[in-house]
Amino acid sequence: MKCSVRPMLAVVILACCLAGCATDVAEVSGSDYRSRAVTRVEGALQVSAAILSAEESAKVYGVPLAEKKIQPVWVEVRNNDDRNYFLLSPGMDPNFFPASEAAEAFADGASQAEAANLDARFGAHAFRNPIPPGETVSGFVLTNLDAAGKLVQLDLVANSRVTTFSILIPVPGFRADYKASEVFLREIYPRDRIVDYTDDDAFRAALEALPCCSTNQDGSKHGDPLNLVIVGRRDDAFPALVRRGWRPTEQKWSGAIRKMITSALSGDRYDNAPVSDLYVFGRAQDLALQKARDTIHQRNHLRLWLTPMRYHGKSVWIGQISRDIGVRLTIHSPTLVTHKIDPDLDEARAALAEDMGYSQNLVKVGFVGGVGAAPPDTPRENLTADPYYTNGYRQVLVFDRAPTQLSGISLFPWNMEELLRHPHSATSTEMKPGAKP
Repeated sequence: MKCSVRPMLAVVILACCLAGCATDVAEVSGSDYRSRAVTRVEGALQVSAAILSAEESAKVYGVPLAEKKIQPVWVEVRNNDDRNYFLLSPGMDPNFFPASEAAEAFADGASQAEAANLDARFGAHAFRNPIPPGETVSGFVLTNLDAAGKLVQLDLVANSRVTTFSILIPVPGFRADYKASEVFLREIYPRDRIVDYTDDDAFRAALEALPCCSTNQDGSKHGDPLNLVIVGRRDDAFPALVRRGWRPTEQKWSGAIRKMITSALSGDRYDNAPVSDLYVFGRAQDLALQKARDTIHQRNHLRLWLTPMRYHGKSVWIGQISRDIGVRLTIHSPTLVTHKIDPDLDEARAALAEDMGYSQNLVKVGFVGGVGAAPPDTPRENLTADPYYTNGYRQVLVFDRAPTQLSGISLFPWNMEELLRHPHSATSTEMKPGAKP
């Protein structure tokens, strides 16, 4: 008799299995939001920004803003220029809350005097334009609540001038499945191992020499192919991803497991659902991101590993991207359940490039040899026995802080003619059976 497993049941089983290895992680946040503010300088402007936790916002405003899905972002701007600047709040959140509207949300049942006090309190905390020459202005912009990380985009406009800062800031208390101190704030490789490539041909050769695939923990089996390269710094590539709706994933802790079960039972989306570990360079992914659909069963997701390479000073990440289209039982996972991937890996890879074109930070795209071709009629399998097919290339996306229109995105000439003629042809770096990564 043929047995079928409903996706909801499968995810509940997955969540319950993960609960056995889940951990409670201590919540970490600075003693004061100003102490953890992120500061950036460009020309004559200096900006600092911090996101408040639910507890901090309640303390500052005297009401539980998080219950109304409101999240204050503290901004400070120091203007050393010779003209007035104005901060554009819609750049931080197109649907931001004016102070008066947010105050009104808590005015139900309040007396006239209490309502007036609320309005005055919210108004006193608001960021006020302009920022005059030689002065510093600080205050709060009220944005919609984000659970994991917020892209704080500060567009500062003056007469005939504009300066933009894009800062990706983690939300206090979010248990990300990466260690920000290791991934973003310090170098995880010795200086003598880092190579900065300025010659495109040498860079291409180095990218093609990277491992073909992710592996299991001991490196004995190949998993999903490494079909993605992201080139960018903390303030260009990752704000671009978040701007287009990509969200960091959570650790497999008890709270995340509860969210998985709740989402599975309700059919709701879970923007930060955990992902399983894959391994490159002997370690699990440094960073995982996903773009969820309206159900926990479906998402486009990627894993990234920082390499000891640079391209014109920018960090180089090798990655794996695929699209989850359901869940199923499997004997190839310790949880007995896995997401089922769309076998057409090139679709997920292409969708990312197209998506990033609208981020305004993608400046260059190319293709280098990777795992080698696996045509649809002879697919390969990943670690959980999901079949996949691909033309074998890995896609290279280069980012920059300066805004770039679609018409300004350029192409590396690598493999383009071959790719257009034979979209599923093998490459010179085709993986041989049993080859080690």
